[in-house]
Amino acid sequence: MTTAQAQGTAQDDGAGGRDAPPLLSTGVAGLDTILSGGLLAERLYLIEGEPGTGKTTLALQFLAEGARNGAPVLYIALAESEIELRAAARSHDWDLAGIAIEEVAPSDDMLDPERHYTIFHPSEIELASTNRRILAAIEKHHPARLVLDSLSELQLLAENPLRYRRQVLALKQYLASRHCTTMLIDDRSALDDGLQVRSVAHCVISLELQNQDYGNDRRRVRVVKYRGVPFRSGTHDYKIAQDGLVVYPRLVAADTRRDGDHRRLSSGVHELDAMTGGGLEEGMSTLISGPAGSGKSTLAAQFVHAATKRGESCAMFLFEEARSKLLHRTDDLGMRLKEALDTGLLSVQQVDPAELTPGEFAQAVVDAAERGARMIVIDSLNGYMHAVPDERFQSTYLHELLNYLSQRGVATLLVGVQQNMLGMSMTTSADASYLADSVIMLRYYETEGEVRQAISVFKKRGSAHERSIRRFEIGPQGLRIGPTLAGFHGILSGMPTVGGTPFP
Repeated sequence: MTTAQAQGTAQDDGAGGRDAPPLLSTGVAGLDTILSGGLLAERLYLIEGEPGTGKTTLALQFLAEGARNGAPVLYIALAESEIELRAAARSHDWDLAGIAIEEVAPSDDMLDPERHYTIFHPSEIELASTNRRILAAIEKHHPARLVLDSLSELQLLAENPLRYRRQVLALKQYLASRHCTTMLIDDRSALDDGLQVRSVAHCVISLELQNQDYGNDRRRVRVVKYRGVPFRSGTHDYKIAQDGLVVYPRLVAADTRRDGDHRRLSSGVHELDAMTGGGLEEGMSTLISGPAGSGKSTLAAQFVHAATKRGESCAMFLFEEARSKLLHRTDDLGMRLKEALDTGLLSVQQVDPAELTPGEFAQAVVDAAERGARMIVIDSLNGYMHAVPDERFQSTYLHELLNYLSQRGVATLLVGVQQNMLGMSMTTSADASYLADSVIMLRYYETEGEVRQAISVFKKRGSAHERSIRRFEIGPQGLRIGPTLAGFHGILSGMPTVGGTPFP
């Protein structure tokens, strides 16, 4: 049993009993994580969301998981036909073997004017008939897992909130006596706000669809309540993939907090190691900042090259540069990243911020760390911030991600692009200098009719570092860092005022 399962089973079941029933997997690993292991058996659950959020897909995954474990499962469809359900399953390449499907929908007699009711209100007849058919289906299949889709049909037949609530309560008590774990699906198409069923359900899971001005629509899941279970609150990204719903739990760095010794990591360039006080450190984050073309990505690649030469696993996430261009460019500089890629020491993933949600990207980084990556590069930070739709939480996303990697002893390199080429007023749309443990600054400066590059270490937590500004150059032999530019004044302004020190 996992820690999450132990926590879930140790909780009071909310009905006064000391021993909670066993946990059942939803069939969605990420959702199980949010729910502290899964769903308590023999309880009633509400899955709510607008059309297109994946409620039916989640319901089928829940039943398929039960069928795989040999449990009898039943899908009662009040709005969809069995043909539509099987077509939805085929779109995911699923086999619904082991899942019983019962249609409880109005018959085609409703289209015959002569069969319309004249004395009794239609709801009085149809609600009773629907109830009988639902109970008959349950008596027929004796399900351990049941999905009822959707509540909107029952709500419209019940006509008023009191009658609807009593209907759901009676159904809940009946299913509890049958030792059945039930998912009620609510597509929010009826007029009620859904609070009637929320108060009755043991757990409420809300699926949300957010329209974007550009790129894919984004989906989020939120557990509204879960009686007696310490679930992970907040919103979590998810997507509907070929395999069904894939949920990316919100990253909480505090869950993985641990301390350890952090060794220094050489860059493979002696002068650069001297500037950083002996090299970067495990568990530390470093921001490499500078204008376009100043060598930020190449500098990050140098650290990766040195790490893979030591036999350490690394991962790079590219938002702007194509993977093929990175490999070709670094190969020309003597950094054999392709060899590390071929041997599995390096993974390079191109990221499209318009297609990837923040949660999905965070999960990709976490997966790389769990596979053993000791150094992770995010190139660039500006591209990452574009993947975070709400600017208010950009720093929070980044803070949690950097904290998680730090606690795992992973060295993180963030590449930050500044907008101006020269001068102290260079700005960036993503300022992470206060979050990063170290900041390496690259600058252009003009001297003797030539534009040159300079490098300096502005910040390094936990150890001493050089405060000098040195000449920086990228050539066929790789990176070259010269002596301190002691003869200049105003290097950072881009226009020094005194003669310079020649580059050897």
